[in-house]
Amino acid sequence: MSIFDFLKVRKKAPTASIAKERLQIIVAHERGQRDEPDYLPALQKELVAVISKYVKIDQEHVQVALENQGSCSILELNITLPDR
Repeated sequence: MSIFDFLKVRKKAPTASIAKERLQIIVAHERGQRDEPDYLPALQKELVAVISKYVKIDQEHVQVALENQGSCSILELNITLPDR
């Protein structure tokens, strides 16, 4: 290894791809240890908070459903958006 190897600028992995990989690991771990989704209320709250940044929504018009189809889980989030 030469001194030039230390001076080279190393490219860092994009933050989004690292976060995505970590989330996939967490989701896979959660699926292996759960019977019921205990994270669902927190996930719903965070999703509604993000959507509320851009559109004013009523918390009463939010419906969440989780469906299991074999080895796949489907999360369905229905939010009634107000008329413009």
